[in-house]
Amino acid sequence: MNNSIQSIYNWYRNTLRNPKYRWWIILGTVAYFFSPIDVAPDFIPVIGQLDDIALATLLVSELSQIAMDYFKARKGEVGESENPINTASTVGSSTVVDVEASSVHQ
Repeated sequence: MNNSIQSIYNWYRNTLRNPKYRWWIILGTVAYFFSPIDVAPDFIPVIGQLDDIALATLLVSELSQIAMDYFKARKGEVGESENPINTASTVGSSTVVDVEASSVHQ
C-alpha cells in the first residue's frame, strides 16, 4: 500500500513539474475539490476531508517549490548580468573566476 501511494505521489509531482501538463494537473486538482465524486466522500466526518486536505497540501507545496526554483534561477540570471567584471562561470567540472586585481603599495 505504501509503495502505491509513493508511486502516485511521484507521478503527480513529476507531471506537475512538466510545463506541458502543469495546467492540466492544476485544473484537475481544483475540479477534484469541487467534484461530488471523491476517493473518500466528503459527507463522512474527518475522513472525507482528509483526501482533499492531502491533495491541497501536495499541490501548494509543489507549486511553491516550482516558484522558488523559478525565482532562484531568475535571481541567478540577474545577478550574473549586473556585474560583468566579477563573474564566475562553470567550465566542465572546474570553476573559472574573473577577478579584478590591484596592487597595494606601502
